[in-house]
Amino acid sequence: MSAPRPTARPERAGRAPVTPQVPMRDLLASCAAAKAVSTPPPAPDPAEHTPDHREAA
Repeated sequence: MSAPRPTARPERAGRAPVTPQVPMRDLLASCAAAKAVSTPPPAPDPAEHTPDHREAA
């Protein structure tokens, strides 16, 4: 007679199953916002920048 095999995930007695408290949509949005805030803006293209020279009065 073989011993019974244990189940893969035994249920905890007296506890409800754990459910995530933060929706996945909110989690992904917060990650995208954190990345946007922590990423520096791209450097300006030097070819586009032409300083305006004005003659002195």
